[in-house]
Amino acid sequence: MFPTRRVLAHHPLIKFLGKRTWPSGPTPAKGHPAAPPEFQKAFSAVTSGSPASASKSGGGGALSEFWEAPRRFWHRELEESEIDAITSGGASLH
Repeated sequence: MFPTRRVLAHHPLIKFLGKRTWPSGPTPAKGHPAAPPEFQKAFSAVTSGSPASASKSGGGGALSEFWEAPRRFWHRELEESEIDAITSGGASLH
């Protein structure tokens, strides 16, 4: 339709080489290469001590429904005075 739009289309100057892929798993933690040797040894000792584990509940902390959360986090009913305060922008609080 408009040949000039096709010619003037923005083409980024940066070109990425190779196929972009995500790593399949987490990479192991390691210390900074410029860190002093005693810190690198301490870091490797700490990371090899005990592996990180998932939470014991097995849920991972995510809830699929609101009623699975503790009752204090449920939506509560708003009173008429609260609704009036919200709709008026707080201008008629008393």
